[in-house]
Amino acid sequence: MYRRHGDKLALVFLGCDLAVTACAWFASYAARFTLLPAPEGIPRFTSVAAALPLVLLSAAAAYRLCGLYEIHRMRKLPRETADICKAGLLLLMLASSAMFYQRDLYESRLAFAMFLVFNIVALSIGRRLVWRAVKHLRRQGMNHSRAVIVGCGRTGRLVAETIARNRWTGLEAVGFVDAVPKREPTLLPRLGTIAELSDVVRRADADHVFVALPLARYGELPLVYQQLEEHLVEVQLVPDRPNLAGMHVATTEVDNLAFIALRSNPQLGLGAAIKRATDLVGGAVALALLSPLMLALAAAVKLTSRGPVFYHQQRMGLGGRPFWMLKFRSMRVDAEQRTGAVWATAGDDRCTPLGRLMRRWSLDELPQLFNVLMGEMSLVGPRPEREVFVERFRRQLPSYWQRQRVKCGMTGWAQVQGWRGNTSIRKRLECDLYYIANWSLALDLKILLLTIWRGFRHKHAY
Repeated sequence: MYRRHGDKLALVFLGCDLAVTACAWFASYAARFTLLPAPEGIPRFTSVAAALPLVLLSAAAAYRLCGLYEIHRMRKLPRETADICKAGLLLLMLASSAMFYQRDLYESRLAFAMFLVFNIVALSIGRRLVWRAVKHLRRQGMNHSRAVIVGCGRTGRLVAETIARNRWTGLEAVGFVDAVPKREPTLLPRLGTIAELSDVVRRADADHVFVALPLARYGELPLVYQQLEEHLVEVQLVPDRPNLAGMHVATTEVDNLAFIALRSNPQLGLGAAIKRATDLVGGAVALALLSPLMLALAAAVKLTSRGPVFYHQQRMGLGGRPFWMLKFRSMRVDAEQRTGAVWATAGDDRCTPLGRLMRRWSLDELPQLFNVLMGEMSLVGPRPEREVFVERFRRQLPSYWQRQRVKCGMTGWAQVQGWRGNTSIRKRLECDLYYIANWSLALDLKILLLTIWRGFRHKHAY
């Protein structure tokens, strides 16, 4: 079963970690008293060795408390690195406290500082090597686990495809459990219904169950858990991302009562002030740098076609409030008299020759820097849409209105991921809601750098 595999693997990691810590302990002693002068003399090696059992005991406790042995097949390395840093600091506090109360043991503050650095670096490298070996063995069929997927809809298929692509997890999806669908799944066989889940897990010798039901069927979760109550299996709920997009789960506990926050807006309070300051500074710098290009484009628009230089179009902004978005005019003055509000398409004959070039390179969007400085837009955020399109998309995707919780932007996570122009609205919404739920100044800077690095030209910009 999964837990038995996890326990064995945890023991392997514990042995490797303690061996690495012992090496770091002796290496810090050698580095301190070999490379640097020691006015009070060099401690005897026997005293250093005598302190090692206490250090290793403290290490085992610290590593366990910091979650280094909560072995999970899909654990990501960056999270483990953070846990290693916390464990290293906790070990240093435990070991130094013990040394303080036992004066006869070896102690050196500089050696302890070196030990902290050596240990964290060595643990990070050592665990990475062990994980690499484990993943290699899993690809060869060792440390193997079988999984059953509850739900054969879109989310269930994504789970099956993800497991198949990531063989390093050592997981094998053996089939789906769900009611009889209109069409039987082709990726994996359907092994039975949810009411038969207990028998399916037993027959399949499964030790993982992924619950991948659509949001509308979450009422069946009690039946799923009832069927699994006699089985020692790992159960994971895979969220229905399109219908739960924008949710950012955080747990708070008060008097032993857990409160689970599903939605919060990080762009409030201090976050809003930081974002506004970034927009003012970044917008002013960008406007100063790009003003010669913008003046040249304004003159070119005026000289090559009849009509105004700028085009004002009403878009929906923060909270659904309308504002007038600025663009360089790229179409004929009467462009929408015949067609009404429609999306631009490839080869759109409403565009002027210069307008087609500006759209291809997103240069018509540059006047939106004035919208940013006026506070109507941000440098980064979901792209603003016209009210007619917002209402249409809201009928198709109920979560679409969540985009209006933040200011719209000149560029966004969806755009740098390639979802711009006439592409999937659902994918674009998922990216926008991911951005809202996970906003940070670092994410904004990343999006701006990706926008510059990948260039303003895009195959869907027309």
